[in-house]
Amino acid sequence: MNTFADLLSNRWLWVAVLSSTFAQVAKVLLILLIERRWRPGAFMETGGMPSSHSAMVAALTTGVGITEGVGHPLFAACAVFALIVMYDATGVRHSSGQQARLLNDLVEELRAVVREGFAPLPLRVLMGHTYLEVLVGTLLGIAAGFIAFSR
Repeated sequence: MNTFADLLSNRWLWVAVLSSTFAQVAKVLLILLIERRWRPGAFMETGGMPSSHSAMVAALTTGVGITEGVGHPLFAACAVFALIVMYDATGVRHSSGQQARLLNDLVEELRAVVREGFAPLPLRVLMGHTYLEVLVGTLLGIAAGFIAFSR
């Protein structure tokens, strides 16, 4: 029977969560370093360098690969899940974020022409990731998995 203690002691889960958290903290620190702006709100944003989603799934997959072996079905499931997440981050989410930004710009231009009665709410821009952001997040997650599970 699974218990709350089992959940708290699940190394694979916590390495994945901590890897994602570290990536989000790194995102805030990189903004501070590169842009010279303190934006703690970036901790909760999607998109940006590095990809916390990629870090999370890479850490999980690496941990399972080290402890169960890369021939284990659970490793295969984690690897497929990780590839889907990374594909989605660079493909679907990235494209939809660009489209939302473009549509918001078009709405602003239409507001200037139409003026009265035209007030659609702006779309929320949820940005995906570039290939580099996913790669860095993946490497961060792999490193976290090796640190946590290689002994």
